[in-house]
Amino acid sequence: MQATTSLVDEIHRLRRERNAVILAHNYQIPEIQDLADFVGDSLGLSQAAARTEADVIVFCGVHFMAETAAILCPTKKVLLPDLDAGCSLASTITADQLRAWKAQHPGAVVVSYVNTTAEVKAESDYCCTSTNAVKVVQAIPEDKEILFCPDMFLGSYVERVTGRKMHVWMGECHVHAGLRPEEIQAKRAAHPEADFLIHPECGCVTSCMYQLATNQVSSERTAILSTEGMIRYARQSPATAFVVATEIGVLHRMRKENPGKTFIPASEEAVCQYMKMITLEKLHRSLRDMVHEVRVDEAVAARARRAIERMLEIV
Repeated sequence: MQATTSLVDEIHRLRRERNAVILAHNYQIPEIQDLADFVGDSLGLSQAAARTEADVIVFCGVHFMAETAAILCPTKKVLLPDLDAGCSLASTITADQLRAWKAQHPGAVVVSYVNTTAEVKAESDYCCTSTNAVKVVQAIPEDKEILFCPDMFLGSYVERVTGRKMHVWMGECHVHAGLRPEEIQAKRAAHPEADFLIHPECGCVTSCMYQLATNQVSSERTAILSTEGMIRYARQSPATAFVVATEIGVLHRMRKENPGKTFIPASEEAVCQYMKMITLEKLHRSLRDMVHEVRVDEAVAARARRAIERMLEIV
């Protein structure tokens, strides 16, 4: 305990000395979330990076998030405490694959989930997050063909909500894809008193939407939301128990902000090992030694920035 306290104190000292801001995703380990300047989802973190006046951004998340910060803040130093913190979803599509897909659909508008590399963003017209994906698609003229990548579950959800038929890339997040309908049904049956919150990347989202449409489950007690949407829902809802279908890291913040409520993971195995790679020790080393800096080629960044800025304009 003493060693941990000393390490946290040293991180605070280095943060002040470096004029650094620490950004942490909702899926980070509790110790990282507790000392971050800002904790949020991909959209919130992008917004925080864009408006910070700090000289250094330490991104406690995964590689594509640090790239996004570097694109938005070209004059700042962006650090990622562990360069191996990747994303299984982002790796499902490359820039070459997207270019080939675009060649098959000339004139189509490309909407890329923020969980993509800088090179993929550079080939895109819009970025989006799970928070604003529906609004981004609704902002595109109805006569435009849309290529949506890379998450097939989020794409399916957006199609259902907007009524727009899109070409959807068949990628998935390995954690969310692992949350299956039968597992969700069993957990809900075990906790009938709980509201059900589900992330649109989940493998069970299609069956959940069907159940909502056919009144098999109550829409009043079921919500398909981004992680930030889940946190707002839990804060505002009169319910006292919630089954949460997403990566379990978000439960720490939900419990912290709502001490009188109960939060039950849809699956204890919904753990993203990439998100858990950043530790206090790695964060301390990153600030002490100013490693590892994430840079994006300016030609790529300039093109990617347009797609990201369009995302930030649609909230």
